[in-house]
Amino acid sequence: MAACIANSSESTSSSPFSLNSNQCQGRSKFCRSSFSNLVSCKSNNRAGKKASCYSKNILQDDEDEDEQLWLKIREEALCDLEQEPMLSKYYHSSILSHVSLESVLANQLAMKLGNADIASDVLKEIFLSVFAEDDEMMRGAIRGDLRAVRERDPACLSYVHCLLNFKGFLACQAHRVANKLWSQGRTVMAHLLQSRISEVFAVDIHPGARIGRGILLDHATGVVIGETAVIGDNVTILHNVTLGGTGKVSGDRHPKIGDGVFIGAGTKVLGNIRIGEGAKIGAGSVVLKDVAPKTTSVGNPARLVGRK
Repeated sequence: MAACIANSSESTSSSPFSLNSNQCQGRSKFCRSSFSNLVSCKSNNRAGKKASCYSKNILQDDEDEDEQLWLKIREEALCDLEQEPMLSKYYHSSILSHVSLESVLANQLAMKLGNADIASDVLKEIFLSVFAEDDEMMRGAIRGDLRAVRERDPACLSYVHCLLNFKGFLACQAHRVANKLWSQGRTVMAHLLQSRISEVFAVDIHPGARIGRGILLDHATGVVIGETAVIGDNVTILHNVTLGGTGKVSGDRHPKIGDGVFIGAGTKVLGNIRIGEGAKIGAGSVVLKDVAPKTTSVGNPARLVGRK
């Protein structure tokens, strides 16, 4: 890995996602070394050592992907500066002076959410501390969301574009911190973050709501998500969507959204109902009952119009 990273840093003409001959040689050495270690572990203890080494190899692959993503972000920032040299100071303070994606994100959120009542420096310390203590899960969620926006939103020009300008992505990451604080019993700070997220990004997500990874909040303005809502992985939610209660019950009163669901603009999903995996809800719908997996529902009240 070290050889690959060093070579990719020295080469300015090729993408971080491509490997030249030297990089491939370094990667081959790494792979042979990992394979030897795995064989050694198998011979020592097939039951315990094998699983341990296999997990280490998976983690190493994840770290490689993370490093490539970070190099890609820096490469994009440098390309932007070639087009707009006047943004040099902004890009340096926002991207190029940082050592990791988490550092960039903590700084960006703190700058946007800070005000006269709570300084940006204080918020940055809070974000960095939460990222550090929940490193594995938080790292995966942040990168999953970043890739989701880049891949599923045709308006997203680059990872840097998303990091600096997409309030849906930023609001989602700030909520992840608020949710972590909420789970730790730090409800005062969690509610303060919720309030600032709502004021700055026009996205109101209760800190108790649980959100998976690979989330795309497209445009994001007017999104409201209640306290007991649960959202799965790879979900797309457009603007002016409400995942709320009916006002008639308390306790567990908000929707449960399955993996891969698409919710169109202006949709209201109300009550402790379940939207099945892979379902699609048409724009402007009002959903008051469960929606089966891999079906399409539209209207007020929503009705089934198609099935995959």
